Amino acid sequence: MDLVKFLTPDEVAERYRGEISPGTLRNWRSMRVGPSFVKIGKAVLYPIAELDAWDEQNRVACRAIKATHRKLG
Repeated sequence: MDLVKFLTPDEVAERYRGEISPGTLRNWRSMRVGPSFVKIGKAVLYPIAELDAWDEQNRVACRAIKATHRKLG
């Protein structure tokens, strides 16, 4: 059986290099937005697989730049 790995809100903030704070995560939880979480008693945990899926949902694809070769005269 594979064990599901979890991160605390502080660890999630570290994962996103402080761009998402524990306070922002708290606000998102109250609004039911952001990454999915598990609540066990008072503990809030974020499954790493859910964070990975959330990252993919929020991926921004850049359009490909057409390769053009111009001769400089």
